[in-house]
Amino acid sequence: ACVKRLNKFFFLRLAQTITVGIQDSVRLNNTSEPQPDISLLQRKPDFYETQQPQPENVFLLIEVSDTTIKYDREVKVPLYAENNIVEVWLVNLTEKCLEVYRQPTANGYEIVQTFQRGENVTIQALSHVTFTVDEILGN
Repeated sequence: ACVKRLNKFFFLRLAQTITVGIQDSVRLNNTSEPQPDISLLQRKPDFYETQQPQPENVFLLIEVSDTTIKYDREVKVPLYAENNIVEVWLVNLTEKCLEVYRQPTANGYEIVQTFQRGENVTIQALSHVTFTVDEILGN
């Protein structure tokens, strides 16, 4: 339910600015095409019909995690950093918080922040739009 709600949420808030991908592949390199739960992408006239999104097209990747939290933290997030995904959000449903990863390096993200209910967060590339963690987590 969280992915569906976030899809609607981001579409309503940002549809004029970005393309929202839902569990669509992002081509990180020649051997890796993960399917993040949500991807916020630069707009393209063909909606990525002729070419899958590449790291340079990504504003934000979001993984919604409950039972997959360990895998997402230890495998997916480092993979995204290695391939220069500028920002990743891990919606941690178990601990009811939002983990934000920014400034990718080959060794992981330099900035890792955890946001709790009642706090605000922005997307680095779209800093004019503010979200509450409550909006991200839902009820």
